[in-house]
Amino acid sequence: MPELVTLDREGPHAVLTLNRPDKLNALSYALIDELMARLDSIEADDTLRAVVLTGAGQRAFSAGADIAGFAPDLAASPEQALRRFVQRGQAMTRRIEAFGKPVIAAVNGLAFGGGCETVEACALAIAADHASFAKPEIRLGFPPPFGGTQRLPRHVGRKRALEMVLTGDAIDAPRAAALGLVNQVVDRSRLIDSALALAARITRHTPVAVACTLRAVTRGINLPIDEALQVEAAQFMVAAGSAQTHAATAAWLAR
Repeated sequence: MPELVTLDREGPHAVLTLNRPDKLNALSYALIDELMARLDSIEADDTLRAVVLTGAGQRAFSAGADIAGFAPDLAASPEQALRRFVQRGQAMTRRIEAFGKPVIAAVNGLAFGGGCETVEACALAIAADHASFAKPEIRLGFPPPFGGTQRLPRHVGRKRALEMVLTGDAIDAPRAAALGLVNQVVDRSRLIDSALALAARITRHTPVAVACTLRAVTRGINLPIDEALQVEAAQFMVAAGSAQTHAATAAWLAR
């Protein structure tokens, strides 16, 4: 059986590819579980500094959840669907969002439903010029369940998010960039190279500085400002106690 999530090393960066191109890289239970395992292995590997997450083929980053896979759980009971489907998907997006190394989505086609929610969870995102984004869950009769009702409004604002969530209509890559859902749009031929270049711009800095910055933003963004400033100060303290920070400061002064 082919791997559902492949891992390729590009120097200090890992390229993870959702590998169900015949199903538009739909997020089956097995694929989600394999992605989580891949992230675990990358987290434990100090030689890998960043992750580029993309989809196999040119048609889709991910078409979203595998409807045929979760439909039996939905039919069985709301409780079973929550336990097997929703909690698994939310755990995946939370893992990506809270990952200690930057995860950069390289959106190589459509990112619908859970695929769009995965992009929202990534620290950064670059879209190919033919990419598109949609929240079509409402057509199935339920709200986005992998964090999309919460992260998208935080990224693009309440009214813009509600337009996507309530209509289910797709937006193109330039619109996604204008809204702030992705950082930039590039020609599809340069997508992975652009994502790796962005990763290199980040990982030229010390691992502790990158990790503490990610934690400060992710943990503080939804807190009242006074609490968020405490999170920021705590992450500064973690970095300030590191030999990496002392070396970086000394090198700066030497220049």
